[in-house]
Amino acid sequence: MINFIIWIIVGAVIGWAASLIMKTNSRQGLIADIIVGIVGAFLAGIFLSPLFNIGTINEGDFSIPALLVSLGGAIILLAISKLFRNVAGFLAVVIIVLLVFVYFNCWVMASDSMFCASIRLLPFLQ
Repeated sequence: MINFIIWIIVGAVIGWAASLIMKTNSRQGLIADIIVGIVGAFLAGIFLSPLFNIGTINEGDFSIPALLVSLGGAIILLAISKLFRNVAGFLAVVIIVLLVFVYFNCWVMASDSMFCASIRLLPFLQ
């Protein structure tokens, strides 16, 4: 439970720092900072962690390198969202990122999870 609270607090700080760097702080509040910090750490886990061989805050690693990698992911997320100012464009980017994640997880890595098995059974993917 305490790890979850620390994760939320660190996510908020990372989201706030990323919003200051990207100059989006005036239009986002505490909840958006938390979401940006946590989703940014998730993106960093996908794209930056393999490059630097460092964990993120989503993996329970609260070291300085992990915080910096998570901050990098949050900055990438805000940069993408600045490209698409409206909600529909941002949601389109999120859906594309999720589709790429599902593709790499279920087909390239050939995962045998129940989720990937259900995705492979969709009629339009046959």
